[in-house]
Amino acid sequence: MADRMISDVLTKPEPALEQKLRPAAFADFTGQAKVKERLEIGVAAARQRGEAIDHILLSGPPGLGKTTIANIIAKAMGSNLKTTSGPTIEKAGDLAGLLTNLEEGDVLFIDEIHRLQKTIEEYLYPAMEDFKLDIIIDQGPNARTVQLNLPRFTLIGATTRSGLLTAPLLTRFGIKERLDYYDSAQLQTIILRAAGLLKVEIDTQGAFEIARRSRGTPRIAGNLLRRVRDYAQVRSDGRITAELADKSLAILEIDSDGLDEMDKRILEAVIGKFSGGPVGLNSLAVAVGEEADTLEEVYEPYLIMEGYLSRTAQGRIATERSYRKLGLKMAGGKQAGLL
Repeated sequence: MADRMISDVLTKPEPALEQKLRPAAFADFTGQAKVKERLEIGVAAARQRGEAIDHILLSGPPGLGKTTIANIIAKAMGSNLKTTSGPTIEKAGDLAGLLTNLEEGDVLFIDEIHRLQKTIEEYLYPAMEDFKLDIIIDQGPNARTVQLNLPRFTLIGATTRSGLLTAPLLTRFGIKERLDYYDSAQLQTIILRAAGLLKVEIDTQGAFEIARRSRGTPRIAGNLLRRVRDYAQVRSDGRITAELADKSLAILEIDSDGLDEMDKRILEAVIGKFSGGPVGLNSLAVAVGEEADTLEEVYEPYLIMEGYLSRTAQGRIATERSYRKLGLKMAGGKQAGLL
């Protein structure tokens, strides 16, 4: 159970609480300072001209605030937000229904836009560029195309894998922003704000203890705060201190570096089963009993950013820091695997 902790908090947020804790304005949004400044300027300029803001692509690892930013932009523009995701748009008619129901200035948010089918993606090109939608009626020799005019709208796409987007789609986004991981101080601020909204008593050291184990991700920070809150309520007086946070996170098997059981299993597999690498993603996924997509989107980015893994054309390689983490040493200039 514990080895799926990080995957679960990234992919299974608590909707009601998530909405309650989500900032509603740029002023309340912590972190991503340069991205926030550029978007604020874009929103202000569009409002002054009385136009819809350019189409926006938000990329980056899961849990960093892409959906939150889409909500903030829609509210700042005084527009309605319509939300969907790439996998749920299964046929062209689904997309046509979404687009034809938009009103002037509306914001359409498509999460996981890289998972749109290519045939459906092509319908987006004229919609984004010319605000027109070509619909094919009937089949065979009776087939004909009907062109519909669409209101000027803003498409905000969110993706964890921008490399999977086609060049024609990428070029139609006037604004492209990448969200990066947060530092512990920024996460501490986010946790203190969330604790206030949840009416949880927490000191700054307790907030920092949770922050530094949150893998640079606000969504994880919020979920860990709620798990620590539960522990404090049941095992203590309800107040979160650094000591109490440490005990609570130890039960969740999240160590002082923010690594959980699955992270360590990945490192142990690369070193012990594949002699430190290189090892391909699919082989590694089989070795640890996890989906390849989950490894690539959820676990790998943080392990690479923190210097535990290196990704090469030949595959994944364990770094010296991985060996130190597992208490192993270099042997004769060659990395030694687990015994």
